[in-house]
Amino acid sequence: MPAPDDAALLRAAQAGDREAIDALLRRHQERIHGLCRRLTGNDTDALDATQEAMIAVVRGLPRFDGRSAFSTWIYRVATNACLDELRRRQRRAVEPLPAYEQAGDRPAMAPSSSAVDDTVAARVDIDRALGLLPEDFRVAVILRDLCRLDYAEIAEVLAVPPGTVRSRISRGRSALAAILDPERAGDLAGNPSSPEDRPTPRS
Repeated sequence: MPAPDDAALLRAAQAGDREAIDALLRRHQERIHGLCRRLTGNDTDALDATQEAMIAVVRGLPRFDGRSAFSTWIYRVATNACLDELRRRQRRAVEPLPAYEQAGDRPAMAPSSSAVDDTVAARVDIDRALGLLPEDFRVAVILRDLCRLDYAEIAEVLAVPPGTVRSRISRGRSALAAILDPERAGDLAGNPSSPEDRPTPRS
């Protein structure tokens, strides 16, 4: 028997079915955690933010009216919950990086392929670079380039016009390119990665 789709689970969840609520959370937990992981930049905060986001999703279920896709609504709730959690923690002292990270060296680890090492290093570099972006740019870039939402969905998640979304993504990508590779920033900045990212000509 096929698993119930989101719509069926949602109807049951809004009627108070605890098993349906749990099923919805399990189905979308990975994408919520992925979003929080990129927004926070570290695993510890990501786990806490994911928990807060999932609590916010459960609390918001009675208010979901179906005017947007359930996945889009989840991203909106999770984004707001995650950012709220981060803002509450801004007063917390930032723990210093381990000595090897301060020195720019890689930690000692079990033998592994250079490809795996390079992948880990690239993830660390991207996470750090994303963390340096202004919040508005960081959220827009993550939702587009990592969560793969389209511009209309991002506009709905952030409650801003599509033009604002395009501007934030363009400026965020430019800043990210400059942080990751200053020498190539001029070539990478603002260059869309696909035809969908390019502005649509007006007649």
